Amino acid sequence: MNYLMILTIIGKVLCVEAVFMLPPMVISLCLGEYGAASALVLSAAAAVIAGLPLSMIKPPKRDIFARDGLVTVGAAWVFVSVFGALPFFFSGAIPGFVDSLFESASGFTTTGATVLAEIESLPKGILFWRCFTHWLGGMGVLVFLMILNPLTAKNSGENMHLLRAESPGIRTSKLVPRMKDSATILYLIYIGMTLLQVIMLLFGGESVYDSVCIAMSTAGTGGFSAYNDSMASFSSYTQWVTTVFMLLFSINFSIWFMLLLGQWRRALSNGELRTFLLIVAGAVGLLMFSTRGMFSGIGESFRVCAFNTASIISTTGYCTVDFDLWPEFARMLMVMLMMIGACAGSTGGGAKVIRIKLLIKIIHRSIHNAFNPNKVNLIHEDGEIIDDRTVSSVNSYFLIYFTIIALVSLLVSLDGFSFESSFSAVVSCINNVGPGLGAVGAVRNYGGFSVFSKLLLTLTMITGRLELYPILVFLVPSVWKK
Repeated sequence: MNYLMILTIIGKVLCVEAVFMLPPMVISLCLGEYGAASALVLSAAAAVIAGLPLSMIKPPKRDIFARDGLVTVGAAWVFVSVFGALPFFFSGAIPGFVDSLFESASGFTTTGATVLAEIESLPKGILFWRCFTHWLGGMGVLVFLMILNPLTAKNSGENMHLLRAESPGIRTSKLVPRMKDSATILYLIYIGMTLLQVIMLLFGGESVYDSVCIAMSTAGTGGFSAYNDSMASFSSYTQWVTTVFMLLFSINFSIWFMLLLGQWRRALSNGELRTFLLIVAGAVGLLMFSTRGMFSGIGESFRVCAFNTASIISTTGYCTVDFDLWPEFARMLMVMLMMIGACAGSTGGGAKVIRIKLLIKIIHRSIHNAFNPNKVNLIHEDGEIIDDRTVSSVNSYFLIYFTIIALVSLLVSLDGFSFESSFSAVVSCINNVGPGLGAVGAVRNYGGFSVFSKLLLTLTMITGRLELYPILVFLVPSVWKK
């Protein structure tokens, strides 16, 4: 294990985080929120004091292997969440540090779960930082660091281990030969789409502040809002724009790269993309049927069901209505959408559509092998044969995924909430969605959970965002052996 290199990278990440605290600090100063500005300055100073000495370490070896990559990413996200909690804590916006840590981790992991019952009274600078954490965590803090400063001398395989550990999906590949160029392309697409949404929201009459906050939360598929009612008070135009962009950010970014290169046929023939769009269309139709009679007309029904479908399957977590009041079929469908999630290689969470597709094909093959064991059945996706290593990876993922949900749900249930509240809270956190059912429904929050449960759910959010392994690897003793 290259401990010195791991510490160096963590130090650089903390320094970058400190720099990102400057924009909300400027906003606070411009608005006369001097208490919030002071809190952000102190938080940035703390991150620099902790990170700068580590970043100046000169490791004799700069090699990073798969094990180092997992440990580095897992540790970096924990440290980022801890220091990201300081503005909430120092400003007094969230009095307890555990609650501040929960809010910070929820922001960076783009979960959008909150412990706050009242949001609009908080300083604008703190609310901006809250939404900004979504945008920073959506594409990944280490991916951004790779653009600013290649983490290893070779700038190739070593950086790839970090990208694999931080990026969601069953595969992570380079868009172009150089790793730094691939990361740059991803972020340029990310920034471009964010700016496009800001422009469209401004065109609809929203303020610059609201447009930027909404776009940052949408881009990261996070769902933090600057208002108590989430997105309910915004115009139909703003809700439709947000619906479209939640879906756009749920699509694999390699698809957008293909479109930029003019490879339209290859992009639109992607199997995961087609399945994702079919699921969205089917879910909207089923929700409209299930909630018939609850809205004033077909237009409102379509808008509300489309918005909330996009919000949940993209794992953004914005709300325009309390879907916890919907019929049982609709509520159950929303939970299923939470677990399916977005496409691999997007900013969305969940198990990912491609994994669901492969799991169905694996089950189908197993059934056929049961009555025809001598026949070789290969699994194909997008014209390629899925190798046994990927099949094993998918099986392992779902085994660990459901084991974590079961164990954490059991521990969280010690707080005495109903089954649907405890279970949906865990499902929501591990899939980085935000709202659940019951006590953590669309118009409620996580403030009622105990300190133990909040810490457990915080770790669950980080584990889900990093797709299990970078956090679970800390529990494996052999990882720490030479």
